[in-house]
Amino acid sequence: MMRSLLTAATGMEAQQLNIDTIANNLSNVNTTAFKRSRANFHDLLYQTIKAPGQSSTTGTVIPSGIQIGTGSRLSSVDKTFTEGAIQLTDNALDFMIEGDGFFRVQRDDGEIIYTRAGHFSKDSSGRIVSSDGYPLIPEITVPQDAKNLLVGYDGVITVKIEGETQEIGQLVIADFINPTGLVSLGGNYYSPSRSSGEPIVGVPNQAGLGRIGHKQLESSNVNIVEEMVNMITGQRAYEINSKVIQTGDQMLQTTTNIR
Repeated sequence: MMRSLLTAATGMEAQQLNIDTIANNLSNVNTTAFKRSRANFHDLLYQTIKAPGQSSTTGTVIPSGIQIGTGSRLSSVDKTFTEGAIQLTDNALDFMIEGDGFFRVQRDDGEIIYTRAGHFSKDSSGRIVSSDGYPLIPEITVPQDAKNLLVGYDGVITVKIEGETQEIGQLVIADFINPTGLVSLGGNYYSPSRSSGEPIVGVPNQAGLGRIGHKQLESSNVNIVEEMVNMITGQRAYEINSKVIQTGDQMLQTTTNIR
């Protein structure tokens, strides 16, 4: 079978995965704090017919040799953790991290997971929880009679109770040496991996961590125009590889028709 058929097939498969990644980005263009993904590719092994540097005759060396590539494949899909646009809200429990960092919440099984999405609310006991009911860590409870909840850049939460200002908690966030290595869990949640490193926990607006924006949310960092251009490029690359398969098929047909 012609080598080009298999090589072009790997190109079509790679571009299909590229389009899948772009489709996920576009479908989450309005998802709070969503981080776009980028598909990366590399070439496959080469079939060496004549090695570069091989001696041809006494005292002479082949300058380039003959190496035939066998296609491409997906090497990684990286999350891009650039900050999304600021969306102003009028909700006292909407928080945004301006800069580096993740909110820490705890699942029902006790595992601490991380998120950039800061749209929180209160549960029946007054605890500040995520949209899935996961409480912030450390837990912060808003008293029933509290009013005028405010959050400072450093994550200190204060309320007014019977006209007096009281501090009810401190937001603590975390960062990672390599956020791209985080495991995406869905629902805007991430968990650490060996690649991301251990979480670096600290107070907002200190030690390189981002500050807290109150009554703000972070928008998705998906750029629609960029994604559309990438989609067109991927579509054309897929089409070109299919043309290679058609050309290879025509060449085989010509060969089989030789009398």
